[in-house]
Amino acid sequence: MPRPNPPRLSKDVDRHGNVRWYVRVPGKPKVRLTQEYGSDAFWSAYRDALAGKPTAESSAPGKVEKGSFRELCQKYYASSEFKLLDTSTRAWRTRALDLVCKTKGSLPVDRMETKHVRRLRDELEKAAANQRLKALKALFGWAVAAEEVAANPARDVKLVKYTTNGHHSWTVEEVLRFEKRWPLGTKPRLAMMLLYYSAGRREDAVRLGPSHIQNGRLRFQQAKNEHRSPVDIDIPADPRLLEAIEFTPHGEEVFLETQYGEPFTPNGFGNWFRERCKDAGVPGRAHGLRKAIAARLAESQATPHEVMSVTGHKTLEEVERYARAARKPRMADSAMMKLQAGSTNVPPGSEVGQEEEKSFIKQAHLAAMALPWGIEPQFSP
Repeated sequence: MPRPNPPRLSKDVDRHGNVRWYVRVPGKPKVRLTQEYGSDAFWSAYRDALAGKPTAESSAPGKVEKGSFRELCQKYYASSEFKLLDTSTRAWRTRALDLVCKTKGSLPVDRMETKHVRRLRDELEKAAANQRLKALKALFGWAVAAEEVAANPARDVKLVKYTTNGHHSWTVEEVLRFEKRWPLGTKPRLAMMLLYYSAGRREDAVRLGPSHIQNGRLRFQQAKNEHRSPVDIDIPADPRLLEAIEFTPHGEEVFLETQYGEPFTPNGFGNWFRERCKDAGVPGRAHGLRKAIAARLAESQATPHEVMSVTGHKTLEEVERYARAARKPRMADSAMMKLQAGSTNVPPGSEVGQEEEKSFIKQAHLAAMALPWGIEPQFSP
């Protein structure tokens, strides 16, 4: 691993806050490193650049065919619409479209049809297929509006349907296991506490710093959609989080820094935190802590709007699945207690028992429709 402040490596930050890394060797053109900072691929490209070997960027073809798919992508990257996207959104769309360019970049874009988009989608599987399709839809949606193409061949192509449980939501036992492996005062412990008690994403965790703690409250703007539909979070700072901050060495601008004293990138942090989870024998990941705090809030009978004020979700539909999952055990307990009470007093198969059951079900149905969302009616049969 290169030492801190490796030679010939420099960092530039553009007016949008995007960080770019370059290798500058005297007498040679500067080389931009496009890999994730700190990754093995980054340092491999760094060594190649020092040695004068061609990198993926320097070996890319200099001529772009007019009217080609590659030219359309480059115009999209230079557009104001693309530049207004969040950094993470620009990154995954660029990766998805550049991968298509590797094999189809020189093909004429005006001859691209729906069947071609469908084939590109089907080259990949599940989430990767849908991510590529979303990038193509965004590209051609912009291209039609900008009058770069006459029609959108991706418009009628459907996303791939598949079953997934999403990110694993941390259990209480897993949190305790992680804390045992990473005690108070360690960077992994602070990272976990920041994720959990902010209900933020990894791109939020890498931005949080001392300036976001004000008068005992945690105040920050979520990174997701910050340029299009920003969400401001203002929640009490949990005492356990404040304790972790107090006892853990951290940076002046941000709490979490790499071993080189630089802020983490979201992807770099995600990879680093995944390894710390493995060290603790925990299957969770960074986003699973966001799911966990939403689930704990729902289990504590917080209303959907209360959950939304902490997590930053914008619609009730987004938090409904947490509340629904949290209600199930309580509903099951209540149902079994009612069954036991009913079987003690009235035989369930009797005529009286059947009439009572019908009446109770009707009352429960009417009450559930009348009460506010998320509040369970309480009846005694």
